[in-house]
Amino acid sequence: MGNDMSVILTEKMPNGELRQIEERNWSMNMVAALEHVNYLVVGGREYEAIEGRLNVDEGKLELLLVRIRNE
Repeated sequence: MGNDMSVILTEKMPNGELRQIEERNWSMNMVAALEHVNYLVVGGREYEAIEGRLNVDEGKLELLLVRIRNE
């Protein structure tokens, strides 16, 4: 694993429910890129990152996303 960080992506649905999209390890370069971006593409879908939380207890970065409807 080395310089990777576990990142959990969670989608906030229109009705307010939360749905975990995925959890995977990101390189520190990808984590650092979050300083410069507001939008992520996951599984071919575009999301806006609206909130982030560092879970120190579990050593994970948790990102809250809302889907951008651009179809």
